[in-house]
Amino acid sequence: MKLNGFKTLVAMAVALMMGAGAQAQDLLARQAPVDKKLRAIDSVALQRQIVREQMEHPGYGLYPTWDNERVHVYANVAVPDTFVVDLRGFSMPTKNQRITSKFGYRARFRRQHKGLDVKVQIGDTIYAAFDGKIRVVADQGRRKGYGKYVVIRHDNGLETIYGHLSKQLVIENEYVRSGQPIGLGGNTGRSTGPHLHFETRLIGQELNPELLFDFPNQDVTGDSYTYYSPKAKRRAAQLARAKGEKVPDDFDVRYYKVRKGDTLSRIASRHGVSINELCRLNNIKRTTKLRIGQLIRYS
Repeated sequence: MKLNGFKTLVAMAVALMMGAGAQAQDLLARQAPVDKKLRAIDSVALQRQIVREQMEHPGYGLYPTWDNERVHVYANVAVPDTFVVDLRGFSMPTKNQRITSKFGYRARFRRQHKGLDVKVQIGDTIYAAFDGKIRVVADQGRRKGYGKYVVIRHDNGLETIYGHLSKQLVIENEYVRSGQPIGLGGNTGRSTGPHLHFETRLIGQELNPELLFDFPNQDVTGDSYTYYSPKAKRRAAQLARAKGEKVPDDFDVRYYKVRKGDTLSRIASRHGVSINELCRLNNIKRTTKLRIGQLIRYS
């Protein structure tokens, strides 16, 4: 009798365990589609986040690497034929207006000057030109190269270099905002007097900073700047010649932002073009009334 009762208890326990196992399996089976759906939702959310970041920071996709050691690391990186750089949200890197050495070949030194020099005093505050992330903070040593310098990779695709600083105020991989102090003016490195050496680059391609920044007027040259690769320039030049059109020397599209008191005559004289050329480039007439803040293409 006792044995039969024990067998009955064992059978009941086994049945309960099997029932629990079946319930657990059923629960897992029902949970699997939910987990799959959640993963799908997470994937969609991630894709949306990536798209949103690419729209907000179009320059992110240009650079395949992040290097804290060297300035020039893009020798084998493909450069797009064209790229529009958003210049809105800018800050001038220095409040000083005097340019002491321009971009381009310098016969005195028999080499290319890949940025421009702006007169500053030792200790003057230097600011980030746009939002971005600090890529390099380094010192090339006494009487060498940039001296103490900072490189920032910006959300708009540009990289800017600030050389000959007396002190750096940021660290590598730090995110900075436009107008945030990043260093102090100095005379370090290969320098003959206190100044800021300022470079603007796109994937290592040096750009003339004066195409983007108007230091005398402490402003940018327009809301955007369109970069053309050498290959794209050659194709466009060939097409222009085939049509009998004038080919700009450097094929850089440039804009001027109209200020109070400006006239077509004054703008034309300032940029070395004719009024007729301004009218042609902007599809306007000599009698067109200019608005303050209007962008006038002059190249």
